[in-house]
Amino acid sequence: MAAGVCELCDAGGIILKNKFAYVRPEHRPLVAGHLIVVPFRHVAGYFEMTLEEKHAVVELLDQARIFLDQEYRPDGYNIGVNIGADAGQTRMHVHIHLIPRFRGDVENPSGGIRAVLAKRKS
Repeated sequence: MAAGVCELCDAGGIILKNKFAYVRPEHRPLVAGHLIVVPFRHVAGYFEMTLEEKHAVVELLDQARIFLDQEYRPDGYNIGVNIGADAGQTRMHVHIHLIPRFRGDVENPSGGIRAVLAKRKS
């Protein structure tokens, strides 16, 4: 990818979309079926999105869950968004992770995303 080009502004691999956002597989998935929801407009953080974009993202999260239920039949989900470099954001185009979870994918899932993702981080 050329310097200065945002990988999330290139909306390749879309599986769902609406007027303001799209869903595609995460390129570095934590588990099979890991998706991201991304506004088309290049905006760094969740709180910088317009209300219309936020509504569009939530609508797509619901549709993506239905898609994942049909394709993977997960037992649960984690939804996550990193806002700012100090919170771990490495791609400065807001994106919301929808991570399907499966019974037994970790020994003890208590603590949710805080505990599980820390164990999977490479």
